[in-house]
Amino acid sequence: MASIHKISRRVQNIRISATKLMPMLAARVGGCVSLGQGVPSFATPPHIAEAVCRALRDEPSIGKYSLQPGLPALREAIASRLEQDKGFVVDPDTEVGVTVGAMEALLMAMLTIVDRGDEVIIPSPGYASHAEQVLMAEGMPVYVPLRAHDWGLDVAAIRAAVTDRTRAVILCNPGNPTGTVYDEADVRALCALALERDFVIISDETYDFMVFDAAGNPGPMPFSPASLPEMRNHVLCINSFSKKYALTGWRVGYVAADKTWMDELLKVHDAAAICAPTVSQFAALAALNGPQDCVAAMQQALAARRALTCSALDGMNGYFSYVAPRGAFYVMARYSGSIPSPEMARRILEEARVITIPGASFGPEGEGHLRLSFGGDEQELAECFRRLAAWAEGER
Repeated sequence: MASIHKISRRVQNIRISATKLMPMLAARVGGCVSLGQGVPSFATPPHIAEAVCRALRDEPSIGKYSLQPGLPALREAIASRLEQDKGFVVDPDTEVGVTVGAMEALLMAMLTIVDRGDEVIIPSPGYASHAEQVLMAEGMPVYVPLRAHDWGLDVAAIRAAVTDRTRAVILCNPGNPTGTVYDEADVRALCALALERDFVIISDETYDFMVFDAAGNPGPMPFSPASLPEMRNHVLCINSFSKKYALTGWRVGYVAADKTWMDELLKVHDAAAICAPTVSQFAALAALNGPQDCVAAMQQALAARRALTCSALDGMNGYFSYVAPRGAFYVMARYSGSIPSPEMARRILEEARVITIPGASFGPEGEGHLRLSFGGDEQELAECFRRLAAWAEGER
């Protein structure tokens, strides 16, 4: 067994996220249902699987390394989609990098931007792995509270938190874990601040396809910092195929940025992964070039699951309160009482056999909350909330 003094500080300073730990604990308890890990229940769409099967038979290169930044055809498709959806014009040859999921792209960004002691601002509650990646780069996460009443972006508070050591602000929009969608005016104000104070916005747009309008139906994509030409040297646009196309296990995402940034980002990619799995890149290409009705079907299904979740929480309003999610498939539910969220999540796991994620794992402002995911199918969600309601009734 390794002596602890032989383990690097960067590894000692990070931890496995609660989204991974809670299912591991649930496996020991047994018989659990999940509102936990953010994995949508949908199978990979058949036309994507069939395209990969054809490529496995007919394309000898599928079992080999691709070019380091990714298959040229895939980068061209990504660039086309970015221009179409966000007005972000990039050169597919020099300004798009295909990665091992969005997670690798995010880590590439941290290791490229952050030196020891540098600061990265994370709106809180924020995705737990963002902070762990800052720590892995030996930087300092600086949590800035979101507006409590709507989980909106507080640009004035971010301005107050910026120092000479600030290198980046992470913008996850729509938000994990809050389900927020930031208002365009606030995103524009943050962009203006980035230009004024010369920091980078790392724009995590993994859930950009999943936005709800006022009626709870699928809505338009949120405003992206990458759509502003003046932000070209101040934004890294990161996305994933995992959630939009039900490709979580295929591990493929991308980063798009000005060539000056991309040249440096790809150094990290080369050292860490060489290239994204070629077979997964074929899947991503089929996803972008194939029919999009699968995405529309998932959007409709998630809208229905959102409605089910909100209705269930409304029925437990003596124990839970929440801000209705405007995007993604998460809601941060505030529970009554003062029990720390890790203890609360463990109690619900053991007593109700329902997996939830403690809010404290998403930053200081997450304490007193549980993150609930409504990515599961409606039958499992209904069972989750049946158990949770019975448990909450017993707590009164």
